[in-house]
Amino acid sequence: MFAISETLERRFAALHSTADFWSLRHVRESTERYWVRRNVARAPSFADDAGAMLSVRVAGVEAYAATSDLSQAGLQAALDKAEALARQLAGRNLLDLHELPVPHEQADDVMPGYQRTLASPAHWYELLAAESARVPRDERLVDWYAGLTFTATEQIYLNSVGARLRRAQHYVFPQLGVTASDGADSQSRSFGGTHLARQGGAEVIDELGVVGTASRIADEALQLLLAPNTPSGHRDLLLMPDQMILQIHESIGHPLELDRILGDERNFAGTSFIRQEDFGSYQYGSSLLNVTFDPTVSGELASYRHDDDGTPAQREYLIREGVLQRPLGSALSQWRSGLEGVANSRACSWNRPTLDRMANLNVEPGTQRLEQLIGGIERGILMSNNRSWSIDDARNKFQFGCEWGRLIENGELKGVVKNPNYRGISAQFWRNLKAVGDASTFEMLGTPYCGKGEPNQVIRVGHATPACVFADVDVFGGAA
Repeated sequence: MFAISETLERRFAALHSTADFWSLRHVRESTERYWVRRNVARAPSFADDAGAMLSVRVAGVEAYAATSDLSQAGLQAALDKAEALARQLAGRNLLDLHELPVPHEQADDVMPGYQRTLASPAHWYELLAAESARVPRDERLVDWYAGLTFTATEQIYLNSVGARLRRAQHYVFPQLGVTASDGADSQSRSFGGTHLARQGGAEVIDELGVVGTASRIADEALQLLLAPNTPSGHRDLLLMPDQMILQIHESIGHPLELDRILGDERNFAGTSFIRQEDFGSYQYGSSLLNVTFDPTVSGELASYRHDDDGTPAQREYLIREGVLQRPLGSALSQWRSGLEGVANSRACSWNRPTLDRMANLNVEPGTQRLEQLIGGIERGILMSNNRSWSIDDARNKFQFGCEWGRLIENGELKGVVKNPNYRGISAQFWRNLKAVGDASTFEMLGTPYCGKGEPNQVIRVGHATPACVFADVDVFGGAA
């Protein structure tokens, strides 16, 4: 028997119900945040949250209720509430879930070093203060910050047919940013934006190269102040990994969520330009595009062995050589649609139901070094680090802006340009993929801020990608 809260397991075993099936998903999460702004330390922030979601299935109807009262009485009350709701809905349900499979597995998925204690708050403030102090004294540098967030989560899933699943993980979110202003214009440069995020402990800070970066991004913010605006017109576009992850997230990830394709998100987050009949034949991108759903990658932000409903997770191709293969569809959506999907039933916490969500969504590396990518561009622009995004309800037409741009002429990097933006239509854009970077350009990043659902859920998503080149993209700058 794997390690699990004996008290919680004992209380679950003592629950009673006349439902056909019931389950408990317990989530406990603690977060600590440290922040230094303009060389001044801010008060630390600490948060702890815990509760459980009780779900039942009665006569093909599924219902749920959540509670922060983890006593025997509290859990039983939530289970009773869920069962009463299911019985009220019986006969009015749109779906009959009698045949929807349920998990039976037992597994313990605990990150190595999960019990290891992090350093003291004093240590983190010393590190952040030293990084903040690396920003040079220049009256044009008007704001800067350095921050660290550490989150620990533990999830336990139990059900009435014997499944016992435990997951325990640590997450690290560093942040660095600098803003420069000359009175007429202001430009900001950040290190990874909100995209520097991984599973792990203090070693992640070294792996991501956070220490020593503040002086570089301060210099780049000053360069942007002096730079000309990005020229307008059609050019080849070289996207670096810290912008590629936004492109993947918005124009591949969200459109492939199967519950969205089936219509579940229409009144809140929109639809998708992809249809059910497109899987297996639709030319999503050029033959260079290979996209995997892979929650098995060590250290990536959304890695796990089972999703939140207990489905075993494995690596799957969503797009192979440009052709759409399968959706981001959980067991329920697969059952509804008849399509093969992935293990991506996820919830942001104990008080939200599971939905079809991205996990680790990665573009597989190609064969070209960065110098080769640049050398193959006659007239183009390099863009890095997202600062704005807009995409329509069908996740089709988009317009994205970046912090950093550099012109490329005759295979060589040229001067810095500010306010770099580009726009396009998702499928046309990916079909214009003309070169994919190799492993030397590949970066493992992620975001803790993927929103979806009603009520809203904000969840952690991983993206790993090389640098990529797209042909004939409409680029433009800001106001002169």
